[in-house]
Amino acid sequence: MKNLIRKFDDLLERYKLKSLKGIAIFCIITIAIHILWRLWAYQLHYAPIAGFMRDSGQFMADIVFQQSSWIVKHVIGMDITIKGNTMYFANDGYLLINSGCSGIKPLMQFIILMMLYPGPWKKKLWFIPLGIIIVHITNLIRVVGLSIGIMEWPLYWKFSHDYIFRPFFYVVIFSMWLWWEERLARSRQYAVGNRQGVEFDID
Repeated sequence: MKNLIRKFDDLLERYKLKSLKGIAIFCIITIAIHILWRLWAYQLHYAPIAGFMRDSGQFMADIVFQQSSWIVKHVIGMDITIKGNTMYFANDGYLLINSGCSGIKPLMQFIILMMLYPGPWKKKLWFIPLGIIIVHITNLIRVVGLSIGIMEWPLYWKFSHDYIFRPFFYVVIFSMWLWWEERLARSRQYAVGNRQGVEFDID
């Protein structure tokens, strides 16, 4: 098996495809997490920790609503009415933040991806918490962007929700993975290589 992996690496190196190996691993892990999460959520209903996931989703939804509604009202300056976890806008549009908008799924996708992906754990201990903050900020940007869309382009709200802001999460997660792959994980390889008298180009 080791010989097969070594031959595969040599083949990638020979045809200058080494960078595609990391992208392939990223895609496989991300797609697998997405499929398994949907199976767990919609078929198994988060068993055996359904209560914990329900409470966690509501907790995160409350935080996202409080922070995003504050930004919409005090930073963007929109005239909104707040009832529960719903923002009502002047054009009769409204935006409800429930557990599906909490950002738990992309947060868990990022955490699991980084735990499974190769790299030094000492760096993962600070990179994963940083990534959690970035994913949360991304969710706030999504909610604020959708709020602006409701007011300015209400006819395109569903399109922006499904085809702009939903993929936005994956763009951010991919960018963080790329940062990890190119600057953090590979810098360790550079240090090891230098101790062995081998130089690696990390630029």
